[in-house]
Formats: sequence, structure tokens, C-alpha cells
Amino acid sequence: MSERPIATLYRMVMPDHVCPYGLKSKWLLERRGYRVDDHWLRTRAETDAYKEQQGVQTTPQSFIDGTRIGGYDDLRRHFGLHVAKKGETSYAPVIALFGMMAALAMAASHFALGSPFTVTAAEWFISFSMCALAIQKLRDVESFSTMFLNYDLLARRWVPYGYVYPFGEALAGVLMTAHALPWLSIPVAAFIGSVGAVSVLKAVYLDRRELKCACMGGDSNVPLGFVSLTENVMMVAMALWMLLR
Repeated sequence: MSERPIATLYRMVMPDHVCPYGLKSKWLLERRGYRVDDHWLRTRAETDAYKEQQGVQTTPQSFIDGTRIGGYDDLRRHFGLHVAKKGETSYAPVIALFGMMAALAMAASHFALGSPFTVTAAEWFISFSMCALAIQKLRDVESFSTMFLNYDLLARRWVPYGYVYPFGEALAGVLMTAHALPWLSIPVAAFIGSVGAVSVLKAVYLDRRELKCACMGGDSNVPLGFVSLTENVMMVAMALWMLLR
């Protein structure tokens, strides 16, 4: 049985700070079958001296077969793994949110009604999703409202609507979960969902603009389009369903 190849790693391990990227680099090298010659940089002075010696700006630094690979991102690239670029769009946050809300809705339905596959579970999926999306916006309402102004037709005419929207979405989501005060939750969801859907359709499909979606908050890298349209259509559909049921 041949010995594992050796990789050399220099990383910060100080009394008050252990570099997380150093830990990730070590784990990645070991996962790829390397035995890691792990060198700890135990002080800031030692770290600065090492960076100056190597002519690099950051640590950790990995070496394979005597060739410097670089930091954690460089190591990922070396192994053909994806490295997200700054500002890169991604649907991962939305997939995680909707997936978790679906799981919670089915779990609640199983507990309350004895089955995860019920009409109530579908209702809760939409209302839970509304609440979760509202939380994303409420984390930083100022940032959300700024991004929202890029495309929402009503917010462009009346700026305070950008601040009101997440509270309206949260209110409608909570009330619809409880099936309480339908005279309030239905018009709120129908109104903000309709305005939102029309705004997205105009910005993306008529004007052909490439924008970031404010649906996940003001720091979102989710592209405006299908996701935001789905969010708004779900609110309108839920309002109509509760009106007719």
C-alpha cells in the first residue's frame, strides 16, 4: 500500500484566533488524500514575517509537490471546485428557505392532522414562506427598501411603501397561518402580491432589465425574475384561496 502524498500547510493558530480558512484548507487536503505537514503560525509577528518572506498577502498557504497553491480559494480552484465570485448570483438561499418551509409545513401538518400531505400543509407552506421572506427583509429594512426601489412601481411613486411592504407580508403570513382576521390578511396579501407581480413582469419581462431581487433582503444576490414573481403569485393565490374556501 503506497503512502499518501504530502501537502504542506502554513496557517494561523494563535491563542485567541484559529484561522477558519486554515482549518478548511487542512480538511480539504485530507479529504483529497493528502497527509498534511501542518505548520502553525502562532503569533501575529510570525504570521507577518511569513507573509513577507513568501510575498503573499494572506494565510493560509498550501503547497503540493513543492509548488505553492495559495489560499483556501486557490486550493478549491486547484481541485476543480467552484469558488463564488463577489456579487455572483445564486438561487441557493431561496432553495434553502422554500425547502425548509415545506419541511416545517409538512411536519406541523403531521403533528396536528396526522399526515404531512394535507391541504393545510400546502396553506402553511405558503404562509410560512411569507413569514420567512419577511424576516429576510426585516433584518435590514433600509437596505431592502433601497433595492426594492429599483423595480417596484408603487414604491417608486410612494417611497414609504418600501418600508411598509415587509411588515405587510409578515402580518398577512402570520394571520393566514392562524386563519385569523381574513378581512385583513386577504386584502393585504392580494394587494402587495398583485403590485409586486406586475412590477416584476414589467422590469424583467417587458423592460428586460437585469436586477437583483429584494425578496431575500437588501444584500441578496438572487436574480430578479422567477423567484420574486413566484413569491408574489403565491400571495395572490393564497388570498384567493382563503376568499373562496
